[in-house]
This record gives sequence, C-alpha cells and structure tokens, in this order.
Amino acid sequence: MASSLSPLRAAASLRRALSSAVLASALFAPAMASAQTPIVLEATVPEATPRYFTVPFVVPEGIREIEVRHDDLSSANILDWGLRDPARFRGWGGGNTEPAIVAETAASRSYVAGAIPAGTWNVMIGLAKVTERPARYRIEITLRTTQTLAPQPERRPYAHSPALATARRWYAGDFHVHSRESGDASPSLDAIATFARMRGLDFVELSEHNVVTANDFIADAQGRHRSVLLVPGMEFTTYGGHANAIGATQWVDFTPSTGPSTSARAAVDAITAQGALFAINHPTLDIGDACIGCSWSLDVQPERIAAIELQNGQYSQTGPLFYRPTVTLWESYLNRGLHVAPIGGSDDHRAGGGTGMFESPVGGPTTMVFADELSVPAILAAVRAGRTVVKLQGPTDPMIDLRAGEALLGDTIRTRDATLRATVTGGMGSTLRFLRNGVLFRDVAVDRDPFESTLDVRAPAGARDDRWRCDLVTGGRPRVVTGHLWVAATGEAPDGDVPDASAMDARVEAPDSAVMDAIAMDSSLPVDAGVLRVSGGCGCRTLPRSARFDKLGVLLLAGVALSVRARSRAAREATAPARPSRDRRARSRT
Repeated sequence: MASSLSPLRAAASLRRALSSAVLASALFAPAMASAQTPIVLEATVPEATPRYFTVPFVVPEGIREIEVRHDDLSSANILDWGLRDPARFRGWGGGNTEPAIVAETAASRSYVAGAIPAGTWNVMIGLAKVTERPARYRIEITLRTTQTLAPQPERRPYAHSPALATARRWYAGDFHVHSRESGDASPSLDAIATFARMRGLDFVELSEHNVVTANDFIADAQGRHRSVLLVPGMEFTTYGGHANAIGATQWVDFTPSTGPSTSARAAVDAITAQGALFAINHPTLDIGDACIGCSWSLDVQPERIAAIELQNGQYSQTGPLFYRPTVTLWESYLNRGLHVAPIGGSDDHRAGGGTGMFESPVGGPTTMVFADELSVPAILAAVRAGRTVVKLQGPTDPMIDLRAGEALLGDTIRTRDATLRATVTGGMGSTLRFLRNGVLFRDVAVDRDPFESTLDVRAPAGARDDRWRCDLVTGGRPRVVTGHLWVAATGEAPDGDVPDASAMDARVEAPDSAVMDAIAMDSSLPVDAGVLRVSGGCGCRTLPRSARFDKLGVLLLAGVALSVRARSRAAREATAPARPSRDRRARSRT
C-alpha cells in the first residue's frame, strides 16, 4: 500500500514536476509566454551542433515589440547572434553585446523594423569560437504589447538616388566601410560621409556584416550629403571567408544549409541575381582569432568573381604582410582568363577616428573608378567593366591613366598592333612599370609631372590573350596598381615574328616570390641583392633577391592582432550598455 504524502511534501513534489516540465519544454520545444512575461532559455550547445543553429520561441498575437538579451556565459567562447521571424530574416548582430530589439516602426542597430507576426520565431546562434566545453548560453526574451523604441521615420526603402555628378571621369572611393549597423563599428552615415568628403572622396560603399539595414538610412543621409555617393552593400561574413556584395539591396543568407561552400555558391547567385557585384575581401588575411574567418577558403564559381580587394587598409599598415599574397591570388584568377577588377577598401569602423596602429581611415586605400557619372548603377557598371585603379595608401597618391587609343582599362583590343599609353600624375621620382601577364616587362623612371610613357605591343599568337597593366613603385614600395587592358590573341600558330604568350614569357627571367615580396616591402629592410634581367631595352636592374623579415612579420602580425582586438573592444564599450565583466572580451569582426 502506498504511503500518503503530507500536504507540504505534495506541494513540493508538484513544484519539482512543474519545474522539470518547464525545463524540458524550453530545451525541446518552442518556448511560449504571454505578453510582458520574459522567456528564459538557458542550455548547453550540443556537441554535434553545426556552426549555426537556432533556438525557437513562440510569439502570440498582439505583440508590438520583442527584446532579446543573450550571453554565451564564457570568457573563452564567442557566440554570434541573430533573429528570424516566422517568414523572414530580422537581423544579425554578430558579436553585439547589447540587446536586440525589433518593433513595428523601429529596431536596434543591425536589425529590421516591421510588423511582428505571431508564430514561431528563432534566435540564430553562430559558433564563432568554442574552446570551452560544455558550451552554454542564456537567452532572455521579452514580448511587449506596446513599442518602447522611438519611431524611426528616417528609415525608408532603398532606391537609387539621381546622379550626383554627370561627367564621365575618374571618381575616387572606398569599397569597404562599416557604419554602426555593423556590430563592431560605431559611426553614423553622416559621420562617414563628412569624413569621406574631407578626404576628397566621391563615394563610399557601406559593407555591413551580413545585413543591409544601413540601406534603410541612405536616402535620409544622402539628402544632407550631395557630394559623396553612398553605395549600398553587404559584407558576406562567414567563418570561412568574407566577401563584398557591392550594390546589394536585398539580404543574402550566409548560414550554410548543406555545407559552407554550397552556401557560398548560393550566396554568389543571390548577390549577382540582384545586379550586385561579388568581390572577395582581404582573402589572405589569416591572423587567427584576431579576425575570425577573415582569410578566404570557400569554393565559389570563379567566373562570378567581379573584383578582389587587392589592399585592405592602407599599405603602410597592412601591405607588407598581405599585399603580395593577395596579388598572387589575383594573378591566379587572371591566368584562367577571368577579368577580375582590382579594388581597395579601408575596412574603416570609426569614420576616421580609429587610433590603433593598424587602423586605416576611410579612403585608405582609395579606388579610382572611371564611370559615366556619379551614380550607383554607373559605379557598378564601371567596376564590372574593369575600369579601376587602386591607390594603395590613399587619395593623395599618384595616379596612372592607362589607355590604348580609345580603349580604356577593362577593354579588349582586337587589332594586331596597339600602343599603350600610361599617363602618371603626381609621381615624380617613382618608377612606372609595365607588366605583361603578371610579369615585369619594362620599367621607366618618372622624371616629370605629368609624365607619359608609351609601349608598342603586338597581339599574341595562339589562343591565349595577353593582359597588360601598370603599377608605380616609390621608395621600394608599391604605390598604385591599375586594372588591365587585354590584347586578343590572333589564333595563329606561333612563328618567329609573332611569338605566342608562352614564348614571350620565356624572354623574361620571372622573379621568384622572394623578389616580388621584397619589391612590396620597405627598401630599408636588410636584403641580399640579386639581378633581374628584363628584355625589351630595359637592360639590367638590381632588385632584392631575398628579404629576411620573419621577425618583422611576427611583430606586424602581433600588432594587427592587438589592434583588431582593441578596435573590437572599443566598439562594444562605446555602443553597448554595461555588462558583466565576462562579456568584455574580443569579438573581432574585420
């Protein structure tokens, strides 16, 4: 016969049973709550969980605002956070430490304002870094029947603004700038536009981490800044690489469904389908946890790559480490016959206010774009056509205008003979170099301003087109890099008069990687001298053969890591409310 329970013991038993039931429902089913009652979800990340997973909760009818607080309960682990409603993406704060709030007429940064539909919502979680097991998280969700955020009438659907200038000329811009809509950045669009204008830029692209919410504020800001074009965009930020969706106005899913590369290929399709350009950002920036996922490792359709960020941050800050490997990657795409344009981006997160050793202001580097007018469609068309020149340090660098008759950068010349004409302005004392298929062909000293140099070229035999570009070297450092002019192959069998591309390559003793690394580095570094012999009347030129810079590289790498961490920490402390000390750690997002 079972013994009977006292009323107190029975009540305690009932409470334990109810607590277990509530915990089970929180872990295994969408959480439910009435308005104003917080939903608290605290659990362990399962060992077999993919890099992204979701935690569901149910929103009843009549809700006007949702607030989500989150914590990864660890000083070692780093989790990223986002939000979906029953039908669509509602934002990605990444490493934001402040609460995410969405309401009908407003939202916190990185999130999308709009109607609050009833049904199952999901908190998105990304496993940026998990080294401490078990990995735990805590989510607290508050549902409100009234909106507490002030309305944001400045939010408007994005539409291209009329051209700010109608001349067909070179326009100066920056293709990698973050506003406060990126979780690790702080400036307003007004601050960015004001600083860009002070630097003499004509346009900036807003490349926020996995969101296009900055686009909601472009029309409002553009009305106050009629001399700097604000170009929409998104930085496709994954744990396997970052890419630039130049001109994107629609959100693109960055969470892999069947695998990271599959997701990346789908993202490329989604980016190009809306008329935007796909470019790879800082592809060789591998500095570990200081910038999680910054180096490129994803497999995408090479023919869909419109551009590559040849320099991320001004050359004096990061060039000695990352420029040469990125040029090598760029050349590998070009060797396949792909017409990939060079661009540069500052990756500025402070509208020029960054003080770290490796932080670069808006415009450092500067990309020159030869466009029909200063409008978003014209800038996109010019990059797509390959009409770009990268000033590796900033807007005051010299300029190279490379043409062949009426042919502009990006064009393919289809005549047997052509004359390349390079015009250099502001480059007195520099060395102008002509490169054929990535190999130094001829160089000449720039001894006046402006300076002009011509080079007669012939169409190659065989089936492989030639590509020609110029760069400018000052004090042993690269300063300016142009896009390419292409010379169509004749299709004829090679003979003694018209050598094909491979025969022409044999005429040049191609420098090894150590030589090119040394060219890209400060000439004051200790080096061994070697001789690079170039045909075509240039004679011999002494260039560094090897550069002993491993100690410098280690110091630079450490400096980059410390700077990125400091920048991330400063962003959080400047924009987020006070939080427990365990949350004040580096969440680097370059």
